Amino acid sequence: MQWTGLNELREKFLSFFESKGHLRLGSFSLVPKNDNSLLLINSGMAPMKKYFTGEVTPPRSRVTTCQKCIRTPDIERVGITARHGTYFEMLGNFSFGDYFKEEAIPWAWEFCTEVLHMPQDKLWVTVYQDDDETVKIWTDKVGIPAERIVRMGKEDNFWEHGPGACGPCSEIYFDRGPEHGCGSPDCKVGCECDRYVEFWNVVFSQFNSDGKGNYTLLEHPNIDTGMGLERLACIMQGVDNLFLVDTVRNIMKHVSRISGVEYGAGEKSDISLRVVTDHIRSTTFMIGDGVMPSNEGRGYVLRRLLRRAARHGRLLGIKRPFLAEVAETVIAENEGAYPELREKQDMILKIIANEEESFSRTIDKGLQILESFIERADTKVLSGDDAFLLNDTYGFPLDLTKEILAERGMTVDEETFHQRMLEQKERARAARKNAGADAWAGEADLLDDTAATAFLGYEVLEADAKILAMIRDGERVSTVSAGDEAVFVLDRTPFYAESGGQVGDTGVIEHDGAQAGVTDTVKNHNGIFLHKATVTAGTFTVGDSVSAKVEKERRMAIMRNHTAAHLLQAALRKVLGTHVEQAGQLVNAQHVRFDFTHFSALTAEELQKVESLVNQEIMSFTVVDSREMPIEEAKKLGAMALFGEKYGNIVRVVRAGAYSLEFCGGTHVDNTAKLGLFKIVSEGSVAAGVRRIEAVTGTGVLALLEKEQKILQDTVSALRLNSTAELAGKAAQMSADLKEKDRVIESLNAKIAGMQSAGLLDRAKAVNGLKVMAASFGGASADSLRAMCDELRQSHADAVAVLAGVDGEKVTFAVAVGKDAQQKGANAGKIARAAAQAAGGNGGGRPDFAMAGAKKPDQVGAALDAAVAAVAEMTK
Repeated sequence: MQWTGLNELREKFLSFFESKGHLRLGSFSLVPKNDNSLLLINSGMAPMKKYFTGEVTPPRSRVTTCQKCIRTPDIERVGITARHGTYFEMLGNFSFGDYFKEEAIPWAWEFCTEVLHMPQDKLWVTVYQDDDETVKIWTDKVGIPAERIVRMGKEDNFWEHGPGACGPCSEIYFDRGPEHGCGSPDCKVGCECDRYVEFWNVVFSQFNSDGKGNYTLLEHPNIDTGMGLERLACIMQGVDNLFLVDTVRNIMKHVSRISGVEYGAGEKSDISLRVVTDHIRSTTFMIGDGVMPSNEGRGYVLRRLLRRAARHGRLLGIKRPFLAEVAETVIAENEGAYPELREKQDMILKIIANEEESFSRTIDKGLQILESFIERADTKVLSGDDAFLLNDTYGFPLDLTKEILAERGMTVDEETFHQRMLEQKERARAARKNAGADAWAGEADLLDDTAATAFLGYEVLEADAKILAMIRDGERVSTVSAGDEAVFVLDRTPFYAESGGQVGDTGVIEHDGAQAGVTDTVKNHNGIFLHKATVTAGTFTVGDSVSAKVEKERRMAIMRNHTAAHLLQAALRKVLGTHVEQAGQLVNAQHVRFDFTHFSALTAEELQKVESLVNQEIMSFTVVDSREMPIEEAKKLGAMALFGEKYGNIVRVVRAGAYSLEFCGGTHVDNTAKLGLFKIVSEGSVAAGVRRIEAVTGTGVLALLEKEQKILQDTVSALRLNSTAELAGKAAQMSADLKEKDRVIESLNAKIAGMQSAGLLDRAKAVNGLKVMAASFGGASADSLRAMCDELRQSHADAVAVLAGVDGEKVTFAVAVGKDAQQKGANAGKIARAAAQAAGGNGGGRPDFAMAGAKKPDQVGAALDAAVAAVAEMTK
């Protein structure tokens, strides 16, 4: 058995099954498509479930893949052991009703023994206890001695997950030798020790389960196999864990170079090295597939992994952002199999760097918050709610909170913390469950016998068609009449179905005096276009020949805005850099809404440059070219793909202007001049690292100008001016007048504060040698209270002022403590908190000055008494 690198193993596997008539598919995205049951792809077969169920026809009945996978059920365990990891690759060969056991079993053996040259005496096989057929193939056809086949029960060797396809499986184990065993005389395949390593599972999906223990044979059984690439590499490289596999170890070595800490130097540092190595692999691939950091869903998983990696970098002594540097090694080690990583490198590195820098600021803020929690804690146990707030809002890991608390002789209420985490997971699960709910749910199942719709809308806006099916109230019907709301399915259509951010077309369907107004168009996963319509006259019957007409003006406006989105992205990349990628878009008749990856607000100059570039392309009268071509040809041309999207072998490519060349299935104008003009309406943030621009074209620009012109005219009228030309001067004059009035008010407030302060001194109480002034003022603003406090603190070093402002149901407390009073123990932040809590509020601040709010004005007297008592306690 020869040492073999991970990348070479991947290629050997895929090439082997190609030689057996399998179609090699690239890895599907880590982001599931049309599957709300998964947050991230976690197995080789997961993205192909609809091939197995028959919902979607596979590109070939035999397929082989190496699938990127993420599993995150127990992130906290990653790094603690050398076994746990979040990112891995799964090798697999699949048959969709083609071959079965007679082929799958011998091929698995052939690959192990003839391609990888594994010693046959090191290989063991397990089978389901009742699967005599599989045992017979292993012994008679492959030639494995019966004593090397181990029968196991349903828990180990029967693949079943609820109702649906299921079946027995056969696993192949590698014996690493007794030196890796537990020493028990009963040590054998299935033992929990490290001697016998299961590395390949061949699943025979031959039954259909009703979920109640009843099984029926499938007419066309399937093969689903899975082999962990990293686990196979461990065997072939003779190493104990995935972190010692060549490509993974090279990543870890990079972390060691930065930190100056070698793997094996100590248990704690080894944990941190493993965490950083695993998490940076996961996050690099996740971002490469379009996942963006956020506070929910897969974006939250990404953020959590990055923050955990950054924190363990600190534990290794790394004081600066470093994860993006390590991600470069991840890309270098994997770009051969996943060239998209190199293509997206700028984007990946910028997101990682931005998130790590953000966390550096966040963790410092979290430390401050934790200190305040510790300071106010009444017991030696930090509340679970406080720990959850730190974790959820500030990304402060529980283990870091526990570590800091332990240094203070404190613990945390972990039970409540985990309860809050559970509640959060339940909320997330409920959100995912509802994520796919829409008005079209269930309609696809009614159309299993219906052919895909031929789309004619690239060339025409009106076409003759035939009604193939109609759905009303969730049921197939043969006729619909005036007043009915129904879904029309045609054999061909000019109506564009909502896709890629472009909204669906509207229009009319007509037949011999019958008319239906189409209000929306979508399509299901089988390419069937669903025309949602209201019948306004006559009757339609399945089989009728109809005329389908798209609402022309609306479609033209949508096309203008869609072409503008392409020009906008090209302009943004030219002005801001190639890290800009589409992160989402909405193209309708009113405007284009374009989300893109960038990490700061655009300046006025940048926005002007972007807008100018788009308008230059419009004025250049450039032909917009849309054509279909093989995906490899499109890539050679340099066409941009949608971030994280999966494409077929034939793609539609749109060239618009000098800089824009993109994969796109949407509809576009045929010349940039037809956009008329382009105007950016707004720019802002929608998530960390994602900005949004809204813009208009054509008649939308005219409507915007009319709206703004009306605002200007209304303003001119309100200010009693003669023309808009006078507005700038009038605004400058009013601003200067307001500043002067503010100066006068500030001066008067200072004089009032001085007079009020003098009165307060006359009523001051002597408390442990300090002058304590406590009073309330009806209607006093926060600024007035602050001014009085400043006057008292600066003029009397031994003063403590506790002032309350009451405005309706709102109470504001301001507390000031002079220098001498601070030295005696008085603390403004704690005094403010004591006052506020007595009146149903909370707050705090610095030792010399603090403010707080409350909601019980009837308790102000008691609150001031509580504040005086707090001063007495602090200074006794």
